Amino acid sequence: MDLNWLVDFECLARTLNFTRASAERNITQSAFSRRIKALESWVGLPLVNRDTYPVQLTEAGIQFLPVAVEVVGHLSESRQTIRDADRGDRQFIRFSALHTISVNYLAARIEIMQRSTPGLRTRVISDSLSTCCDLLAAGAVDILLCYYHHSVSPTIDERTFARKDLEIDPLIPVAAAGPAKAQGWELERPGTEPIPYLAYEPSSFLGMVVENTVGKRNLNVETIYVDSLVETIKRRVMRGGGFAWLPETSVSDELLNRTLVPIGGADWSTSLTISAFADPGAIEQSARDIWDQL
Repeated sequence: MDLNWLVDFECLARTLNFTRASAERNITQSAFSRRIKALESWVGLPLVNRDTYPVQLTEAGIQFLPVAVEVVGHLSESRQTIRDADRGDRQFIRFSALHTISVNYLAARIEIMQRSTPGLRTRVISDSLSTCCDLLAAGAVDILLCYYHHSVSPTIDERTFARKDLEIDPLIPVAAAGPAKAQGWELERPGTEPIPYLAYEPSSFLGMVVENTVGKRNLNVETIYVDSLVETIKRRVMRGGGFAWLPETSVSDELLNRTLVPIGGADWSTSLTISAFADPGAIEQSARDIWDQL
C-alpha cells in the first residue's frame, strides 16, 4: 500500500475526471491511472466505473472512500501531533527537492545559509516531482525546490503557494569528449550512424521538457537507455555510452575541464528555472527567515 494511492483515489472521487485529478496531483494521466489500478489490485475489486462519463465510483469504491479519507486524515493528524511535540531547539527546516537540484544546487545553498545562520538545521527529502509537490501540499515540508519550464510546469496553486525563481539552469545535449570527437557526434550535422541516446522517462518532467525542446525535428539517434534520474544518466554519459540532455549545474565542472562537451548549439538547448515554493503564512518563523534568504 502506498499512501499516495489513497490521496489519488480521494481526488478522483471528488473530481470524477482522470484528467483533472492527475493535473491536481501533479502527475501524468497515465501514471495516475496506473496508481488507481494498483489501489484496485490491492483492494481486490474495481473502485471506479470507467465506462461512464463522468466516471463513477463502483459500490466497492463508495464503501472504500470514507475509509481512505479517514486513514489519510488520521495519519496527517498523528504526524502533526508528533511534530508539534518535538518543536523547540531541535526543529528542522524541511525541504523537498528534485534529486539533481538537491545534489547540484541546494546542498551548496544550505552550506552558505548555515554560515550566516548559526544553529540552522535542515532536513532534505529528495524525490520525484509529484512526491515533492505532494509533500508541500500536505504540509510535510516547509519549502519545495523544483524545476520550472515555460512548456512543462508543475501544477502548483500559486494562489496558495508563493514562488521564487532562484537560478536559470540551461538543459544542454552533452557527450564525453573522446567518443564525441572520434565518432563525430553532432546534432546539427548527423552522420550516417545514429548517435546513442540516453533518454529520460517520457512521462518524467525532464522527459517532457526534452520532447518540447526537440519538437518535430528529425534526430539521427538511437535510444539505448531510459531512466528518470539525472545522476544515473550522467554516469552513463561520462563513461562514453552516448549523449543526453543534462542540466548545466550537474555538469559544470566537466564542461569546464572539457571532460564533457556540448554536441548541439543553442537551438538544441532550453532554459530551466530552479524555483522555490512555500506558503510563508503557514510555516514557522525560522522557516520564513530561510525563505527570505533564498
